[in-house]
Parts: sequence; C-alpha cells; structure tokens
Amino acid sequence: MGFSDRKRKSRDEQDYTITLASAAAFPMDELSDDVLERVLSWLPTSSFFRMTSVCKRWKSTKTSKSFNLACSQVPLRDPWFFMITNDSNSSTFVHDSTENSWKNLNHHRNRRGFVPVASSGGLLCFRCSVSGDFFLCNPITGSSRDLPSLASQDNNKPLQAVAMTTALTPSSFKLVIISGEAPNLCFRFYESDSGSWSKEVKLEKKNDGDEYNDSSDDDNGIVYFLSKTGAVVVATNNLQRSPSKQYSSVVTVKDNAETVYFLSSHGTIMACDLTERCFTELPKLLPPFLEYSIDLVECNGTMFVVLLSEFYESSSLRIWKLENQSWVHVGMLPPAMSHELYGREGDINCVGGAGNKILVCFNTNPPEVYCRYFVYDLVAEQWSELSKCFKDGEAVEFVSALSFQPRIEATV
Repeated sequence: MGFSDRKRKSRDEQDYTITLASAAAFPMDELSDDVLERVLSWLPTSSFFRMTSVCKRWKSTKTSKSFNLACSQVPLRDPWFFMITNDSNSSTFVHDSTENSWKNLNHHRNRRGFVPVASSGGLLCFRCSVSGDFFLCNPITGSSRDLPSLASQDNNKPLQAVAMTTALTPSSFKLVIISGEAPNLCFRFYESDSGSWSKEVKLEKKNDGDEYNDSSDDDNGIVYFLSKTGAVVVATNNLQRSPSKQYSSVVTVKDNAETVYFLSSHGTIMACDLTERCFTELPKLLPPFLEYSIDLVECNGTMFVVLLSEFYESSSLRIWKLENQSWVHVGMLPPAMSHELYGREGDINCVGGAGNKILVCFNTNPPEVYCRYFVYDLVAEQWSELSKCFKDGEAVEFVSALSFQPRIEATV
C-alpha cells in the first residue's frame, strides 16, 4: 500500500495497443463491416470521437445499430467521473480514468434547477430541486429522457435517498427512492421496462430484539469533549451535505437481494433490504466526535465507507467495509497527505462504481477554497492524486462527482 505517481495501464489501453499493432499487419479496409465494428467497439470511448473523423466508413459507425450492439457486448469499461461544482448547473467536466485526463463535454448542458443525484452504467440521473421530477441522460451522447412525475402526496414525506441500478443491457435501468423518517420509511421504484412508478412500499424495522434508537434524541445530538489543548469542543450528529450528495446512496445485490445504503441526517448508516422490505441501522465506526466527515461508495457489489476523522491534531482518511456485521479496514491515505487536510474544516464526497477505483473529493467552504482529489485502487492498494483541471487558464474546483461507464450505446 502506498502513494503512486506512476500511471498504470488500464485494460482498455492494453486492448487499444494490441488493436493498433494488429492493424499494421493487415489493411483495415479488408475487414467486413461486422468484424470492423467489433474491433472498433473495443477501443477506449474517448477514441470514438476521433475515429469518426478517420474516413466515411468509420464515421458511419456513429449511426450503426450493429456497432451499438457490439459496444454493448464489451462487459466493462473503466469509469469516468462526472465532476460537480458548487453550481451544479455548470458541470461539464469529466475525468477519464483510462487516459488519466480531463475532458470537457461541451455538448452537455444541465437543465436549470436540476441537480445530478445518481448514476449507474452509462447513465446519469438528475432531480429538480423544486418539483422533484427526474430525468436521465447519457453524458457521452447527450440523449435524455424525462421520467413521469410522482404523485403530489409523495412530496409530504422527506426524501432520504435516490439510488440507481442498471441491468444486463445498458438501456435497462431501475431508479429507487426512499422517503420518510425512521422508523417510518418507505420506497418506490421506477423500471425502464414498465415505464412507470411502482406503488409505495413500507419498510419495517428489522426484528433484532431491540427497539429503534433515534440517535437525534440523545442530548439533542450534541456531544461535548476536550481537545488535546484542553478546549471544550462541540460535536454535533447533524450531517451537512452538498446538494449533489444530499440523497446519495449505494445499491448492492447479493443472492438476488437488493440493499440500499444511505446516510441519515444524523450521520448513521441505514441499510434497506428491498427484497425483504425491512431496514436496519449499522453500527458506528467511531464515536460521533471523531467522525468528522463520512460517505458511502459501492465497488463491484460491495459497500465501502470512507471516513475522515480528526484527533490529537491530526487527520486520518480511511476506507472500511462491512463483513459479518464487523467493520474491516481496507485502506488509509498516507499520513503525510492526510495531515495536510487537518484543521481545514472540509468535507469529503466520494464515489466508486465500475472497476476498482474510489474517488475522494475533499473541499472546504469559502472564503478559503481548498480542493483535493484522491483515487484509491482497491486491487493495487495504492493512492494517487488527480491533477488540477483548468478552464481558460483558471483552475476549476469540484465538490463531488458521480461515476459512470462511458457507453455510447446506452440509451434512455
């Protein structure tokens, strides 16, 4: 485990190198359309926009249904991170983890009043902060679709979480919303196959022998403790989140059981089993006064917790996962780097998704704007830091991100 400056070759890059070497052995023009499209479908997605300007034949793949079918048969693509600024309507930048570079999706324009809240496969989900309506889009192609409005009575219950999953085909998706206040939680879902919202389903508290304990009632959610210098510090359980992460949640599927994890307003982790229609509150990692900032991510079907804590005038950024109701430590940001975050009163917003990478966005509020972006590779057990993104000579600061697979064939 450690910090690595070296750029690791991804699977897509290796396929791309092999394809170019093979192309030198025989003329591409001799390939049939079907074989050519299969070859081109394995190129990195960023190469798609360049290859369409090579010749008329390659350009024709842009509207070819058989090419889209060939792309859909590529099982996995390295994730791109859709970056979100304080003004969510101006988000147009993505980070390509394949080429380790920034890209500006000039064709992508968010609708005013809509905030990105979820992602899965090759699609992003946006929610209107006023009406509560949703729309989905493919950020690569720009295609979008409005979902039917929810019934007005749903607006009376506070929204807790928005989660999204995709099926085997890139164009098949499911959007889940969880609303209410524990212990009175309920959920609804929208499936692309049916094109409609389900009825509201109530979630029961999982019967573990204990009554539900609302941590907000304990001394009004306030904890007093002494710092190393002897000063009295107040720690509150109230969780403050950026608009784009307000309803953030992750979905895992194990043994055909779908579970949605989200952070309550008091920072506790809630696990909602949609199959059994029940929920439970997971044990805390650390005492409340040590959990400075927390977020959840999903990678390859596993839920991870990223936790920033401060104690004894130092900061610690660690990653954990839950196994058999016990927290297992996965990785830690090198102390020399995490110490640079101490005392800045910043927040972390994290995202996982396809592949084995977790992106951690650290940012502080004005007047002192300070942003850092760390990536942890779960397989290599190495940390890296993203370079700054510049626009017109000025650095663009991001507060959070969503992970998606760059799939041109994903439609809505």
